[in-house]
Amino acid sequence: MSDLKFNSMTHFEAVARLGGVAKAAQELRVTPSAVSQQLRLLEHQLGVRLFQREKRHLSLTIDGERLFQTTTQAFESIREVRNAIVRQRESFQLSIRVSPSFGEKWLAPRLAEFSKDYPSWNLRVDATPNFSDFETEVIDLDLRYGDGGWAGLYSNCVVNDLILPMCSPSYLAELRANSPDPREQLRHARLIDSVKAYFRWDYWLPRNGVQGARMTYPYRFDRSSMSVQLAKDGAGVVLESTSIAFEDLVSGSLVPVSTEFDVIEFPGYWLVCPSRHMNRRAVRLFSEWVSRVGKRDTDLARQFLSDKELRISFERRPHFGTSM
Repeated sequence: MSDLKFNSMTHFEAVARLGGVAKAAQELRVTPSAVSQQLRLLEHQLGVRLFQREKRHLSLTIDGERLFQTTTQAFESIREVRNAIVRQRESFQLSIRVSPSFGEKWLAPRLAEFSKDYPSWNLRVDATPNFSDFETEVIDLDLRYGDGGWAGLYSNCVVNDLILPMCSPSYLAELRANSPDPREQLRHARLIDSVKAYFRWDYWLPRNGVQGARMTYPYRFDRSSMSVQLAKDGAGVVLESTSIAFEDLVSGSLVPVSTEFDVIEFPGYWLVCPSRHMNRRAVRLFSEWVSRVGKRDTDLARQFLSDKELRISFERRPHFGTSM
């Protein structure tokens, strides 16, 4: 049996199941003579007759019935597995890993929009600061925070970050009551530190000519969303991104400290995966969607800040940050 040709078995199973050579030929998309040839080859290999031929009617012999019982079970199992694979592929199941604050503040509010465009998709989102090990974990793609260029992986920037100091209106009023100079205000401000951010106070303050600021950071968080929340509550000034805080800026619960400081723009969030994953249609479609939405929202943030008379400068900093 191990020497039997799979093609011959396929033809035999179709004839036995459908009850005729013509129907089998139609299903297999071959000619009836090709089916008959495969049946003769199989009978020759086995040394037995599998069908009784009476005019145009075929009926299984005892040996044919025994073989059919085995093959029909095997082929039915194969068809079930094939159909399951096709259904899974067509349902577009996708496993995504995303940095926690970006997942909460940017991705999650946009997934309702995604579900309208792709209603049949099944998404699993894992919000964690840990990058995926694509060789050992079942993850389709990461949305990573950083400077790009991960060795051996495909990466595409999907969202540019726009960084600026911001605080609550009430806290800004306190700072302005002490001094009209924004640099003097920051020298005496409580600075909230997002410890995993790419741009932090120790870089930003000297870059903007703020000397003598209190660098002890009474509040330090490894989640940008927590830093932003504390700033909204009036506890200090946070150096953060519009990707995390845009809705708060739009609503007015956070405000820029001053128009004297340029907003830093840099490529902050990246779609990352092994190159082979991009061969999957689901990964490609999600990549196109998140890139399109990311560009749209970056443009909206730029326009909002420009309307506030803030200047924007593009920058890449030679320092690696971890997931926010």
